[in-house]
Amino acid sequence: MKVQILLCCFIGSISVVKAQNLQEISGMVIGEDDIENIHVINKTSRRFTVTKANGTFVIEAKLHDTIAFTAIQYTTREIIIDKNILENQVIRVNLSEEVNTLDEVIVGKVLTGNLMSDIINSEAEPENNFYNVGIPGYKGKRATQAERKLSEAKSGMLNKVVNGVTGYTKMLKAHVKLERNDVLITQIRQRLSDDLFTLYPLDVSKRMDFWYFCSESPDFLIRCKGQSDVEILEYLIEKYAVYKNNLKSE
Repeated sequence: MKVQILLCCFIGSISVVKAQNLQEISGMVIGEDDIENIHVINKTSRRFTVTKANGTFVIEAKLHDTIAFTAIQYTTREIIIDKNILENQVIRVNLSEEVNTLDEVIVGKVLTGNLMSDIINSEAEPENNFYNVGIPGYKGKRATQAERKLSEAKSGMLNKVVNGVTGYTKMLKAHVKLERNDVLITQIRQRLSDDLFTLYPLDVSKRMDFWYFCSESPDFLIRCKGQSDVEILEYLIEKYAVYKNNLKSE
């Protein structure tokens, strides 16, 4: 028993020492494009933050930690914390714009993935609707097929009663929720996948399963919809721990 107590104390003292080694480093990112919400990742000590509108940030680090700066519009850059940075507790980082070049010249009309640009460049004739004939109409976000079906199922008293009794409305609500979850998890995966797996490695073959695991959690929309990248990453790290434990128990 005494040995176990001493061992626990020893492990605890090591954790305290490690935590004390971390210092707050104030920094500023400089770039020609937008410098807000650039991801600042301490790959060594597993800390994460984002820059403010003026490019400033604060992150914990210790000697020899590797800090990565990532953003879509900039080339990823890594800085190793040295004695000079620790003594001054300040870091200043210049980022270079990410330049995408074409390997070959393409002649003719090009589809880029931008909807309005592709409509202009394509040979397809657009169908007539109130957008192009001048008839006033709804110009908000267009409903998905599942959302339209749900709206139809809830329209009219008879529809409400019949579809409610048969469970059809409940089923459509579930489909709409899954659809929204899929859209949100795709956006999160595109933004935070590299950052998350840099901090917490996961076999490539398990990653899509992990994203489905997150999106199917009851608290997914509450914790992730409309939240900052820092808050979302904290949620993903929590789910990562649960997911890894589930893998061990299989």
